[in-house]
Amino acid sequence: MATDLLAGKHALITGASSGIGAAAARVFCREGAAVTLVARREERLAELCAVLRAEGHAAAYVVADVARRTDVERAVDRAVAHFGPLDAAFNNAGTGGRQTPMHLMTDDVYDTIMDTNVRGVWNCMRLEIAAMLGRGGAIVNNASTAGLVATPVAAPYTASKHAVLGLTKAAAAEYTAHGIRVNAVAPGTTRSELVEEWLDQDPVMEQQLLASALMPRTAASEEIAEAAAWLCSDRASFVVGATMPVDGGWTVR
Repeated sequence: MATDLLAGKHALITGASSGIGAAAARVFCREGAAVTLVARREERLAELCAVLRAEGHAAAYVVADVARRTDVERAVDRAVAHFGPLDAAFNNAGTGGRQTPMHLMTDDVYDTIMDTNVRGVWNCMRLEIAAMLGRGGAIVNNASTAGLVATPVAAPYTASKHAVLGLTKAAAAEYTAHGIRVNAVAPGTTRSELVEEWLDQDPVMEQQLLASALMPRTAASEEIAEAAAWLCSDRASFVVGATMPVDGGWTVR
């Protein structure tokens, strides 16, 4: 049910071509925002934008790789040119890589994960903050429960998500005084391309993960998107530098 949570706001969403990012596009639009969608896969972005526009929403897309600063700069510039000042951003783009014991992990896997998950958030926040200075805004970074606790056979991913939370807190400490709120969500097991790849490698893992949660099921992407939308809204006006677990109680135990 729409509640106009983001009415009149312009939000930029990265990793918007599938999974949590695509769900966020739908949720943010439903809540009244104009959205600029950013990802590498143009065909999927174009298809999603067409659906959103057909439903009467304001949506545009920019093909970009968040690991490249120039791509992010172009995305933010085009977003502002198209829909005006940036009010909110959901930095959702991320990658996981294959499950591999640490002593067998290759440098290229480590580099890819860190470039996307850490440098990508770093690039996005710097340019989003620059666009918000003087008027304020809200930024939400997508971390993971792997940013709160260790995940076996996923050392670079775990490290990258811990880094995302560090960047979130650092930006909050620096820019809250400028009216820019920075927070993070930490999703638990969520049906998305990244998680499907992991579960395909080890079908038993899903049951092991769910057995540790108070709510033993996987999350729908929309459930993570709802939390991000709330954190981007004025209703979260006193929430800053926080990490919101959206994990069915997985990190409680």
